[in-house]
Amino acid sequence: MRIGITCYPTYGGSGVVATELGLELAQRGHEIHFISYAQPIRLRGFEPNIHYHEVEVSRYPLFDYPPYDLALATRMAEVAQLYDLDLLHVHYAIPHSVSAMLARQMLAEGPRGRRLPFVTTLHGTDITLVGLDRSYLPITRYSIEQSDGVTAISNYLRDRTVRVFDVKNRIEVIYNSVNCDVYRRDPEAVAKTRAEYATNDERVLVHLSNFRPVKRLTDVIEIFDRVHKRFPSKLLLIGDGPDRSVAEWLSVQKGIHKDVLFLGKQDQVQDKVAAADIMLMPSELESFGLAALEAMACEVVPIATRAGGVPEVIDHGVTGYLADVGDVETMSRYAIELLTHENQLREMGKRARAIALERFCSTKIVKQYEDFYRRVLERSA
Repeated sequence: MRIGITCYPTYGGSGVVATELGLELAQRGHEIHFISYAQPIRLRGFEPNIHYHEVEVSRYPLFDYPPYDLALATRMAEVAQLYDLDLLHVHYAIPHSVSAMLARQMLAEGPRGRRLPFVTTLHGTDITLVGLDRSYLPITRYSIEQSDGVTAISNYLRDRTVRVFDVKNRIEVIYNSVNCDVYRRDPEAVAKTRAEYATNDERVLVHLSNFRPVKRLTDVIEIFDRVHKRFPSKLLLIGDGPDRSVAEWLSVQKGIHKDVLFLGKQDQVQDKVAAADIMLMPSELESFGLAALEAMACEVVPIATRAGGVPEVIDHGVTGYLADVGDVETMSRYAIELLTHENQLREMGKRARAIALERFCSTKIVKQYEDFYRRVLERSA
């Protein structure tokens, strides 16, 4: 198949998922065309069957805000016509599905009169935040209903979309995935990475996000502060965003700033995640929880909040621990208990990887997308 993929090319989970999906599809022989305003960060130079098409947005004094959605629609139609794409797969309803809808209409009314089907994958913020803005709700609903196929990354997100938007067409759940060959615990790599950040007697905790308020970064600091009082330890914070300065000040106030390491945005995070003992994810809401899954694949135990789709990823007490949003005391207690009992920590980590392999490995998930694409193409023929 020849597939066009559009996503936000930044450090958010949706862009990571879309890029990794494209890479997996390309390895299986499909021709993949990424269409976006910048090259997705997970693209690693030249890759067979991978093409990137930049969307250039003109800046005229007439426009206060450049019309990216219109430029994207035009580029989608151009790429589809030039490379004879079979379908478009857009990640995020707003604005990508609207642009795909316009591209489909442009091609249908063009000289060749062809119909280009498009698939929309809902990731969370497009539904929980953007779509609930009254000014965006009608177009979000319309673009979802106009999609030739719709997927959601969790049962939670599918059910919320149906409930809030009263969407009539079927939404199929296809979970996010992890490359289990890349995300793994290699003893030599773990030892080398841990030596960069911690001494042999120190424990390592990690948090990975875009540091927005919904990620509750200050809760991460609060949890680590309690753990730090019990064990020599380091906290690796991977990412960046508006809450970084608040977390930095809180670390200074608590006197733990020398052991809280802000590593910034990272293209390849697997070695740093695998070097940790525990992943902290105390988010206000997660539609899935990709960071927790990546940790599980590396045999790193996640401690997270019982919010959104996270319970579909973490089996409480088996592959990690769940607590209520804001309950830093309980999450701290779970962390301290695990770090006190090394055998329990390692056994839970092994169970976490086993579940990642069984349910969420890329090789299984990409097959679900291939089957979904074929059904969409058959219906659109």
